[in-house]
Amino acid sequence: YFAELLREVDPGTVTSRAALAQLPVTRKSDLPALQPRNLPFGGLNGTKPGDLARIFMSPGPIYDPEGRRPDYWRFARALFACGFRQGEILHNTFSYHLTPAGSMMESGAHALGCAVVPAGVGQTDLQLRAIADIRPHGYAGTPSFLKILVDKAREEGADISSMTKALVTGEAFLPAQRAALRAAGIIARQSYGSADLGLVAYESEAEEGMILDEHVIVEILRPGTGDPVESEGEVGEVVVTLLEADYPLIRFATGDLSALLPGTSPCGRTNARLRGWMGRADQVTKIRGMFVHPVQVTAALKKHPAVSKARLVVSHDGSSDDMLLEVETSDPAALAQDALLDDLRAATKLRGRLALLAPGTLPADAKTIEDRRPVG
Repeated sequence: YFAELLREVDPGTVTSRAALAQLPVTRKSDLPALQPRNLPFGGLNGTKPGDLARIFMSPGPIYDPEGRRPDYWRFARALFACGFRQGEILHNTFSYHLTPAGSMMESGAHALGCAVVPAGVGQTDLQLRAIADIRPHGYAGTPSFLKILVDKAREEGADISSMTKALVTGEAFLPAQRAALRAAGIIARQSYGSADLGLVAYESEAEEGMILDEHVIVEILRPGTGDPVESEGEVGEVVVTLLEADYPLIRFATGDLSALLPGTSPCGRTNARLRGWMGRADQVTKIRGMFVHPVQVTAALKKHPAVSKARLVVSHDGSSDDMLLEVETSDPAALAQDALLDDLRAATKLRGRLALLAPGTLPADAKTIEDRRPVG
């Protein structure tokens, strides 16, 4: 893929950020259409599929490789900054099924010399039993699920006091969530990454922005262009270059919005910092740790001709993300509501709610997904 895309570029001339900025951008949102031309990775891989450690299937679908190098996703640095040390136990609630988040945290923990409880998602009661019995030192997962565990433990009198730290990612981490977890005795810090890139940035004890991982080159571009923003601190799209032999990504546009912070972190780490996740440059959004694309919403609607128009509205109720499918229909009796919700869940891997609206209610702004969650 890159041999064709960059066929007229002399690699020896790309020796500065200014030169890098002249190269074309590859967009994450293009991968679902690009990869089928040369399955499974669209020709972006530098290693043959059979020589990899794992091949994942993320929503889209997008296929992501994992190489054989230890700590392939580079999350050990983020876990260390969060306070994890050799000989400790990590309770990992990210999925181990098809998507790479579970493996990301586990491989990073193993690189630090930590043991891992592969808890995966859901089954709150079993997870509380495991935490009470095994006494892990900390947690990895989404902040909303950690809050669910904390609240459920309080209700049932379960002892999860061994968990005093958490590395959270996969969704926005709101100040109110951080404060609630701290009040429960858990210091939570966040990281930012993707299934394609692995770790991009992480918080330290200073909790003033997220420090860039040393293996990535990050640019902030004006959304929809290949041009860097004009000034430090200006909000734009996060574009990452990762020179990884198994899966090199050059000027990879994530679709996420952020900005670079001036100066360096008070903790002493000297790399540049991101302000954090500040929304999406496109309609693709992340809900409960899973990317949801407009095409997935459209696919769920195909079997339901009674729907004339629809929009997926994402909000946050203070503890977790909420997904509401608003549909316009002139004949509510003809709409199989339960079947539509089942199709939505099959397409997105997430549960949602349904709201029926009269024709003409939704605005004519071409949006399929509307994200109403606060950012920052």
